[in-house]
Amino acid sequence: MIEKRTWSSLLFDGLNALVLLALTLLFLYPMWYVLMGSFSDPFSLFVSNELLLLPKGFSLKGYEQVFQNPNILTGYKNTLFYVTVGTCANVLATSLGAYVLSRNGLLLKKCFTIMVVFTMYFSGGLIPTFLVVKNIGLFDSRLALILPTLVGTWNMIVMRTSFRALPASMEESARIDGANDLVILFRIVLPCAKATVAVIVLYYAVGYWNSWFNAMIYLQDKSKYPLQLFLREILLANTANGATSSGFEESDMLYLEDVVRYATVIVSTVPILCVYPFCQKYFMKGVMMGSVKE
Repeated sequence: MIEKRTWSSLLFDGLNALVLLALTLLFLYPMWYVLMGSFSDPFSLFVSNELLLLPKGFSLKGYEQVFQNPNILTGYKNTLFYVTVGTCANVLATSLGAYVLSRNGLLLKKCFTIMVVFTMYFSGGLIPTFLVVKNIGLFDSRLALILPTLVGTWNMIVMRTSFRALPASMEESARIDGANDLVILFRIVLPCAKATVAVIVLYYAVGYWNSWFNAMIYLQDKSKYPLQLFLREILLANTANGATSSGFEESDMLYLEDVVRYATVIVSTVPILCVYPFCQKYFMKGVMMGSVKE
């Protein structure tokens, strides 16, 4: 039997829908503004003070400035390398650490957990970390962007909690059949916790995609630069101060500055945004599985 709804509940649902719609438009408009601004004519955008719902005079000058840099393709290749190799290494190391910390019979388990959690709140700092990276021979190496951040403490804690939520009988039955810890981890634990693993993969991948600071500190060879570092150089070059070196008059460069900035944001964010729809279904299930302890 369908329960008849009162006018107050209908009113509440209607107001709730309006508020959520308003918030959605409020959150999406900055992204839409950047997208429309990247396709706008530089001068028309510069003199406009209106809401930007459509491009102000369609133009691709911003993207032309971005893609004129011959290093863009190199940056994409390097970033894909860092995202692929780095994410795989991070997930492997995080899974191994989380599995160990999730075992009930681990000797000094509490001590190891405290040591791991300690790193979430205290670090050695930039200079000691740089000296360590340099002294072990990783300076100006691609591994300098992967090994120092191999394990994210928060990600390991989330994954450990997820592993602990799995029934102990699954591990017991596997051990009866002669399975060792590696077999249990890769054939039982990880497949059962694939929602959490998918979320952790996305966290690491987005982190590598957006990272530029570590590359600026540890890399000198431009052939190893990630995309974000090249885009940063483009943003710094395409300012009124860089007009002479770019071959533009200072007034023209002043108009181009905002358009180039918007085009750079689109070039750097759209590829990773395309991944989110495929991972969205794992977010709630994966994070909740690794965050709630019953």
